[in-house]
Amino acid sequence: MLDLIDIGVNLTHASFDTDRDEVIRHAAAQGVRRLVVTGTSITASARAVELCDAHPQTLFATVGIHPHHADELDDHSIAALRDLLASPAVVAVGECGLDYYRDFSPRDRQREAFAAQLELAAQAGRPVFLHQRDAHEDFVAMLRDSRANGVAHCFTGGRRELRDCLDLGLYVGVTGWVCDERRGRELRDALDTLPLDRLLIETDAPYLLPRDLHPIPKGRRNEPRFLVHIAERVATFMNKPVEDVARATTENAERLFGLHAQGQHRLLL
Repeated sequence: MLDLIDIGVNLTHASFDTDRDEVIRHAAAQGVRRLVVTGTSITASARAVELCDAHPQTLFATVGIHPHHADELDDHSIAALRDLLASPAVVAVGECGLDYYRDFSPRDRQREAFAAQLELAAQAGRPVFLHQRDAHEDFVAMLRDSRANGVAHCFTGGRRELRDCLDLGLYVGVTGWVCDERRGRELRDALDTLPLDRLLIETDAPYLLPRDLHPIPKGRRNEPRFLVHIAERVATFMNKPVEDVARATTENAERLFGLHAQGQHRLLL
């Protein structure tokens, strides 16, 4: 059985309210024994930490404000994030970044919120869990100035964008997007330039159900247990044994998020 870490799960999402513990058990049964729960707002971040408290050494969390909610960031929310960072289960600041595709928050406010969270991560000595959509140039410029360490969550770009992320020293998170023969072609074609020591994998559940997954689950809800399928597909596109992909992504996640420092010991393959 593979030993995998899902570095991006929206486990606070309402779709998991009736069977969250079962979802965690099903993931573990498939070898996905550790999950990083994504914080996207103050409320979601606080809930993520609560879930971690109920599942120690299984769940870890990021805490942050997604660019969609950038208007919510003020001195009080920064103070709340700083308090949440005191939890030993919190491994990164985010999900933070820029989203010019939806523009749910004004772009100037997105940049302000992103800069504030980059500074918070630097002060706390934590990596950043990064979001970017249709904002690549501004995203790269801000990260270059900050010298932040972290992961480009749910990376969907091609070779040029990948090279920029690697040049910034970022890890790259690959989701079920790579399984989509329509939208994921550019990402698939870029994977041969992604070193194994910079690769992370994630489901972004309940979103981004792998398009080539069969049978399709009822309700089309993505779950952490499907990370095994993503690992297998990534291995195929990288022309690597899936065991190598599993080993590398687990070690990379441990290194980036300091999971050994949390008292967690890597399980043997």
